[in-house]
Amino acid sequence: MIMKRLLLVLIFLFLVTVVVGVNVTYDHRAVVVNGQRRVLVSGSIHYPRSTPDMWQGLIEKSKEGGLDVIETYVFWNLHEPVRNQYDFEGRKDLVKFVKLVADAGLYVHLRVGPYVCAEWNYGGFPLWLHFIPGIVLRTDNEPFKAEMKRFTAKIVNMMKEEKLYASQGGPIILSQIENEYGNIQSSYGPAAKSYVNWAASMATSLDTGVPWVMCQQQDAPDPIIDTCNGFYCDGYKPNSENKPTMWTENWTGWFLSFGGAVPYRPVEDISYAVARFYQRGGTFQNYYMYHGGTNFGHSTGGPFISTSYDYDAPLDEYGAPREPKWGHLKDLHKAIKLCEEALVATDPTTTSLGQNVEASVYKTSSTCAAFLANVDTQNDATVDFNGNSYNLPAWSVSILPDCKNVVFNSAKINSMATIKRFVATSVKDEVSDSKAVSSDWSYVSEPVGISSNDAFDKKGLVEQINTTADQSDYLWYSISIDVKGDEPFLHGESQTTLHVKSLGHVLHLFINGQLEGSAIGIAGQPDFSKDFPITLKHGMNKLDLLSLTVGLQNYGAFFDKTGAGITGPVELTGGSTVDLSSQQWTYQIGLKGEALGLGSGGSSLWVSGSPKSQPLTWYKTTFDAPSGDTPLAIDFTGMGKGEAWVNGQSIGRYWPAYIAPTSGCSECSYKGSFGPTKCLKGCGKPSQNLYHVPRSWLKSTGNVLVLFEEIGGDPTQISFVTQELESLCSHVSESHPLPMEAWSQDKSTRKLKLESKPRVSLKCPHPNQVISSIKFASFGTPQGKCGSFSHGECQSTTALLIIQKACIGSRTCIIEVSATTFGEPCIGVVKSLAVEASCALNT
Repeated sequence: MIMKRLLLVLIFLFLVTVVVGVNVTYDHRAVVVNGQRRVLVSGSIHYPRSTPDMWQGLIEKSKEGGLDVIETYVFWNLHEPVRNQYDFEGRKDLVKFVKLVADAGLYVHLRVGPYVCAEWNYGGFPLWLHFIPGIVLRTDNEPFKAEMKRFTAKIVNMMKEEKLYASQGGPIILSQIENEYGNIQSSYGPAAKSYVNWAASMATSLDTGVPWVMCQQQDAPDPIIDTCNGFYCDGYKPNSENKPTMWTENWTGWFLSFGGAVPYRPVEDISYAVARFYQRGGTFQNYYMYHGGTNFGHSTGGPFISTSYDYDAPLDEYGAPREPKWGHLKDLHKAIKLCEEALVATDPTTTSLGQNVEASVYKTSSTCAAFLANVDTQNDATVDFNGNSYNLPAWSVSILPDCKNVVFNSAKINSMATIKRFVATSVKDEVSDSKAVSSDWSYVSEPVGISSNDAFDKKGLVEQINTTADQSDYLWYSISIDVKGDEPFLHGESQTTLHVKSLGHVLHLFINGQLEGSAIGIAGQPDFSKDFPITLKHGMNKLDLLSLTVGLQNYGAFFDKTGAGITGPVELTGGSTVDLSSQQWTYQIGLKGEALGLGSGGSSLWVSGSPKSQPLTWYKTTFDAPSGDTPLAIDFTGMGKGEAWVNGQSIGRYWPAYIAPTSGCSECSYKGSFGPTKCLKGCGKPSQNLYHVPRSWLKSTGNVLVLFEEIGGDPTQISFVTQELESLCSHVSESHPLPMEAWSQDKSTRKLKLESKPRVSLKCPHPNQVISSIKFASFGTPQGKCGSFSHGECQSTTALLIIQKACIGSRTCIIEVSATTFGEPCIGVVKSLAVEASCALNT
């Protein structure tokens, strides 16, 4: 009977816990979960930029990497493409994504917005907002506020119905309303302040039971927490002493634009920025992005933002750890967590240890943690602290969880590095084993100019977005010119020129059905002009201008007012000028192939063959899925610009013909402040050549690939490539802080315990792989980096044999970096161990 009563009590307590959930608040130090201040590490993963079959793996790798929280935006135009018609299926299944995060034991920060920026089309707003009478977006405007409140309430109620807020026992501990409004607030005048206050009041009235934040909003009214976004936020202070210091976007790299080189950010700088943030009082930090993913379909904004949204994130576009970034940040997170008790107990005391060197100490009667920072961009420093001497590399932070032992330095990497390559896969067809996707293509020629019964005539030039409502990237502007021979523009000394001014983003000119030239705008510039030298024949001439967008504007004050299309003037010049702008034009929204649904591969119009270098051509082939489970992409070498579909699903816009500038790429030092153009690679090459094909979109056989090529290409050159691991590397010095796995903390005494010496650790990423060879091994003074190590003057003669014996045949190997292991090659010299290995399937 007693046991039965005890069981009933336990069940009752369990049910009460499930129903009541946890209490989430905040104070000046931290977010407070169930009465306990927390130091939290967060990472951004946007659910629609990957596929549902990827989500669990991304979340698990995030947890393994030391994250506590997964942050995501909610994308309004994705979920409500038509007013009052909602879609939460497939990649749009927000509830499923949040539940998977909960299943992993992590928290969620739900950034509802509903303006998100995010290099997302139209900033996440559905374009139908633009056509509501009297609406002005992101200000104190009643039509806009009504729609914003309706969608925000829709999302909040969805989460409540599924009991996903922490107050209900769910994982959501934070929500965000609006996004970086403070950056452009002044442009909206006095109405901006009342809008901010309204948005805050509206959000809190939805009664989620968790705090709300506004990023980049230093006038955020109580109880909203204002937060920082940027490459560095260690100097940020919230607008109230009662609010914690939070960093909602730590940019791990930068987005890629078509026509630009590829940005990247060294992990030494990221870890420096993070350590400085926690050193100076921060307790919540979020990586933007932790996994960037892919802009499938027409989701990318900008304009000119690429299909890849890799962002140089710790997890690459395909979901694989980017080493050493992922591993070094994992070590950082462990070091921060060793300091958590001290960090949340008190505020830091900071003192100078010399020029550009300082110490911040968190100390109570029972605990002590310290951060030693060298903010000099050139010079290393040796400092005395707490009776000990410490070496601090330039632009680095050392973490001492017990105010004595350095367990982590941001500039000294213990984690392994990897080299990954994309390798062409052979595809069997009736002709041969080929690296090409297929040799068996069919095609449909897209008509030049007007081909639809829905075309319309209008005097003057129309604005593109108001005309197409973004239902297509394409808008045809067509006009006919009857040349009799006495036209003034034909009788000058110079050749006849067609001058066109456009808001962009790309323009193709066809004369009498032939492509005569193209013009491309530049990201960040509002318009462009192009002079096309042309030749007109006697009689009727047909001029067709195909204007297209490459993602709509997503950022800036009144970004929704940024138009597109040919604004004019459109002029014929030679001996004199004739303005065509105000004449009668014929317009067609979209392409015939779009109306016929050619992207899905249907229709009876396909003709066998693959004409090369032909503009406005649809191509189709079938293929079997490449074997294996490694990440898959298409290498679009040989193509120009267009869009691709796999089994009816758009993998996005491709544009390998757009080449990055030849200058601007060079060796990049992590030392000193980072900016979007500081570290670039890929100069003189296509901005993006590889396009992610999710394996979950494929069947084993009979897959359909469709391309629409605008300017001309050769589809027989494109190939499938898989991401393969080429090398594992590690380079660890005797002077490095000990690996994080070497440290543990006694919960009763709070003392750090040391369990090993510096060591190299290698691990093949796939469970079925083992280390198959050692490409390089040197203990002494090796030089270089992964893929290009070389021996120094000091080297052990036994290093290679010892490493081979320890590692080959095992998935994981750990080798102590010491003369005890390898012998003493040079007394009195600080030595290091460098290893490069390869992995293979364990057969």
